[in-house]
Amino acid sequence: MNAIILSAVWGVIMMFSSILFKNKGAFKYIAAIGLIVLTVANIANTYGCDFFNINTHEMLRYTRFGLFFNTIAFLCTLIYVLLSGKEIEKHGNYVAEYYALIFFVLCGVSILTSFNNLLMLFLGIEILSIPLYILTGSDKRNLKGNEAALKYFLMGSFSTGLMLMGIALIYGGTGSFQIDVVRSATLFGTFSGISFLEVAGLLFMLVAMAFKVSAAPFHFWTPDVYDGAPTVFTSFMATVVKAAAFIAFIKLFEVRIADTSAVINWGMLLSLLIIATLLIGNITAVFQQSVKRMLAYSSIAQAGFMLFAVFSLNDFAKEGLILYAVAYSLATIGSFAILAKMKDITFEGFNGLAKSHPVLAATNTIFLLSLAGIPLTAGFFAKYYMLASVVKTGHYLWLVILGVLFAAVSVYYYFRVIQAMYFKEGDAQAEDVTPGFKIGLIIVAALIILVGIYPQVVLNWLYF
Repeated sequence: MNAIILSAVWGVIMMFSSILFKNKGAFKYIAAIGLIVLTVANIANTYGCDFFNINTHEMLRYTRFGLFFNTIAFLCTLIYVLLSGKEIEKHGNYVAEYYALIFFVLCGVSILTSFNNLLMLFLGIEILSIPLYILTGSDKRNLKGNEAALKYFLMGSFSTGLMLMGIALIYGGTGSFQIDVVRSATLFGTFSGISFLEVAGLLFMLVAMAFKVSAAPFHFWTPDVYDGAPTVFTSFMATVVKAAAFIAFIKLFEVRIADTSAVINWGMLLSLLIIATLLIGNITAVFQQSVKRMLAYSSIAQAGFMLFAVFSLNDFAKEGLILYAVAYSLATIGSFAILAKMKDITFEGFNGLAKSHPVLAATNTIFLLSLAGIPLTAGFFAKYYMLASVVKTGHYLWLVILGVLFAAVSVYYYFRVIQAMYFKEGDAQAEDVTPGFKIGLIIVAALIILVGIYPQVVLNWLYF
């Protein structure tokens, strides 16, 4: 409850700070202070210190897994704000409001990691999504951004309708909105004690959640929205927001899939979803000419790997999802921070970056290697845990082989950027690169290597 209340309150504080401060640079530090307060309060909640003792009637249930992810989300957002604060200031005169929207998104994230009721899931998704629609279209002079915001809003509204339909059907089949409700075998239209209405509702929920995490074939909004939105906000949407949606995904289906497995083969259904997502994300990324659009398609491919956790639903899956959230968020935030500084975001725009900006090239190389899952980076163990979670189930081992093959394909398009930076002649231009920005990139790259060498630095917090 600490994180939910404080993130909403700090969002309001950010809104009113625009009246008190006229210097745009001040808002970054107010937001950073807020994120530190959120992190400390959430850690206190993890160890039993709840500042707000509110009876939610079991609509919210706080677990160590959910609270730990909150801590990761807040720390990654803090890194994002410190690295990309200068870029946020360039988008109009509503900088404080942009930070307020980010805090409201974090309020939605906190609800998604602790919901125990389908209505709270819906509220969390909407609180998370609505500010993103605004951030996507924040650059009003950019027609591409306006188109992306409208497309995101319309597609998001459609998926919300599917989610509400799913919730209604599940309620019709079980008589409750609680995700862990005990069912009665006397329900109308049951098979092995499970209502067909619930199964139909879960299929609607699967489609709606697949849309939110940009899993194929419900990914079609992602490239246009990520490409059209300001780069600095794409970074946030593609990392913390996507990881939070996966936490909600796994919380919902770890109970429901086990209960309805007698009626529908969820393993085969999810494996088809994973294959489609990996195939479309990786193959399409190979043919992109813009690095930003390539990263958008690669985020679809990364979603395919994170779907392994929903498929497996075991301890390896949960540990892997936490590790994946850390590795993917750090690497993507770093890559987009560099991309936002580049004058030309095509592959040719990176030609010769190692000569003109060696620190940017070196750190970007580490970020891309982590996204590709190369050993000694955090991305390697993240992918390893995902694949190991499927191996532990003892079924669908062919899915693991396909995952490895698609990971090999991803190496190609990530290495295209590295090749351009180090092995092609050119004069890559980056603007407003300060010493503080370089130090921030080096720290993020060091964290990725640290987690890549010793992943227990992250995972131990789940248990101790």
